[in-house]
Amino acid sequence: MSIEVCVLASGSSGNCTLVRAPSGVMSIDAGIGPRTAVRRLDGTGVGVRDIAAICLTHLDRDHFSAAWGREVAERDIRVFCHAGRLQQLSRISGGALEGNVSGFDGPFEPLPGLCVHPIALAHDENGSHGFLIEGFGCRLGYATDLGRVPGELIDRFAALDLLAIESNYDERMQLDSPRPWFLKQRIMGGRGHLSNEQAFVAVRQLLDRHERFRRPLPAQIVLLHRSRRCNSPHLVRRLFCRDPRIARRLTLAEQFERTPWLRVRPTRPLIGEQLLMAWG
Repeated sequence: MSIEVCVLASGSSGNCTLVRAPSGVMSIDAGIGPRTAVRRLDGTGVGVRDIAAICLTHLDRDHFSAAWGREVAERDIRVFCHAGRLQQLSRISGGALEGNVSGFDGPFEPLPGLCVHPIALAHDENGSHGFLIEGFGCRLGYATDLGRVPGELIDRFAALDLLAIESNYDERMQLDSPRPWFLKQRIMGGRGHLSNEQAFVAVRQLLDRHERFRRPLPAQIVLLHRSRRCNSPHLVRRLFCRDPRIARRLTLAEQFERTPWLRVRPTRPLIGEQLLMAWG
């Protein structure tokens, strides 16, 4: 058995990532509308009709589109949102999701055999959540819209088969951009987004921990939410490929085209490894 991931869209114009497990298909965020998702899914072997659950990191417009309301109701899609944001989600959707929404404040199971552990992240006023996804012998880590990298994220992502993490902006490009200073402060001030350098440091920390615990390195490393104005694929690749461990595993998610299906297969943990990771 294996789990596959396909990033349909990633960036400030919409975010949506599919996770296909033996028990079904779920989406992390739904920031592109159903019509766009249909076009983006063409040729993947999966359709909107196959999506059984949507797991929301947070409720910014680029992570949840109210256009999903009718689709959710008609297809009885389960929607998972942090318990503290349920009223906000109801307002955004105009109540169209009533009966399909579950609030999480701890681990939840969007698909049979797949457990999602949320990790609180600092992002703007209401925060966001990263997800550790476990099931069928696989562990996936997904984190975007991080104001900073909390220690808990490094601890919880210490043994992954796939890592997806934000690498939003190049600091020099951000500072030199014509954006107003208040916006630059929001993005760079610890509650906005991760710079390339911050993401690079975090990824290397995670890989170092894998090696310390004698755990196979993640098969896939996916970089999310790249700014089109204050970043570039060339800068990202030049930085991250400085570490050969990353270079051979690297995928850059795009705003207007999907990634291929990225497959991860079960890996067997070493004896006592979970206890080691629990103690850090």
